[in-house]
Amino acid sequence: MKRALRPAAIAAVATAVLAGSAVGQVGAAQKPSRGLKVSAAPVIPAPPELAGINAKRVKELPPYNNSVGTEPLHGVIRIHGTELTQHLIHLWEDGFLKHEALVRFGDLMLPTGFSGLAANTADINVMGHDAWYSDLKALEGVWGYDPQEVIYASGAFNLKKGNTPATIFFVNKDNPLKGLTVEQIDGIFGAERTGGWKGTHWDTSVARGPEKDLRTWGQLGLKGEWADKPIHIYGLDATMSNWSEMIQKVAFQGGDKWNPALHEVVRGGVELPADAEIVADVAEDKYGIGFNLARVVQHNPGVQAVAIARTAAGPYVQASDQTCYDRSYPFANQLEIYIDHPPGKPIAPRIKAFLTYILSREGQEAVVEDGMYIPLNPAIAAAEIAKLQ
Repeated sequence: MKRALRPAAIAAVATAVLAGSAVGQVGAAQKPSRGLKVSAAPVIPAPPELAGINAKRVKELPPYNNSVGTEPLHGVIRIHGTELTQHLIHLWEDGFLKHEALVRFGDLMLPTGFSGLAANTADINVMGHDAWYSDLKALEGVWGYDPQEVIYASGAFNLKKGNTPATIFFVNKDNPLKGLTVEQIDGIFGAERTGGWKGTHWDTSVARGPEKDLRTWGQLGLKGEWADKPIHIYGLDATMSNWSEMIQKVAFQGGDKWNPALHEVVRGGVELPADAEIVADVAEDKYGIGFNLARVVQHNPGVQAVAIARTAAGPYVQASDQTCYDRSYPFANQLEIYIDHPPGKPIAPRIKAFLTYILSREGQEAVVEDGMYIPLNPAIAAAEIAKLQ
């Protein structure tokens, strides 16, 4: 269901979105409701300052060290990526060649590189989102096993140039709600399900019944006039949105059944960007809640971001550059590389070395220079390097 546009109400936010401004604050700091500890949304630094912060962060990472052997590496590394990742890929290649001069690269930038892995015309697929079920199913049909996933960056928060940002949940400014758990997100936006996808396998252990549905504000603990009011939900087309896919993965635990009452806005409209339309809808609907990206939410004073907790025990965390970097925000995004790594067999030395470089200080400095994403923190970088062993 799609609501009619209201130009007067959304002109200001549309102007801000089209201008692409990224400086501001996501949600004013809220006075916590009783028994709920909420982290205040920090003032977001301007992009030059943020670049300085990220430059300091990567200094905590170890420098590149080729531990795959004493002989010089050689051979061709075939990479499939997209136009969005092309600049970053070239930065990685230029830096790696300073260490491994005999390696050569063959690049092909496509909307999706999984075809290259499936057809054995690519060694590495650099993606801007998680692999989808159709991608994994295709590779399973060819290889008989899943691809190796390596996280290479965290999604941006509100960088003007940033991409793959975190999913922000927001309500009308008059809503007294201060925080939600991941399970409550499932109850609001999801529906009864028989299981969820774990890769290409259906997991019935994450099934849930209709008793977990949350359809009124009173079910979230709001009192008085809010108790019996229905929750109106707004969001993007679930088939074309990275944020929708993230909600399915994190909150629905791999399920794909949505609350049928979702006011679904489809990208591609010419009157107003879909992101701005969703935020404007919630700004005008006292009982509305939606999801979108930070730099759209922060420009509309009619809405406020909601802190999210993994469990009812907390902590309830506001999305910010820092909480996306340290991954304390449950809906922080990430970027992945996929390779063919047969179970029980070693990764080709040149591929392993290049991936090790990407996860090193120098490789993450390239992420900062590219300006699209947040570099990895030391714990995640170390965990990803361990996958290559």
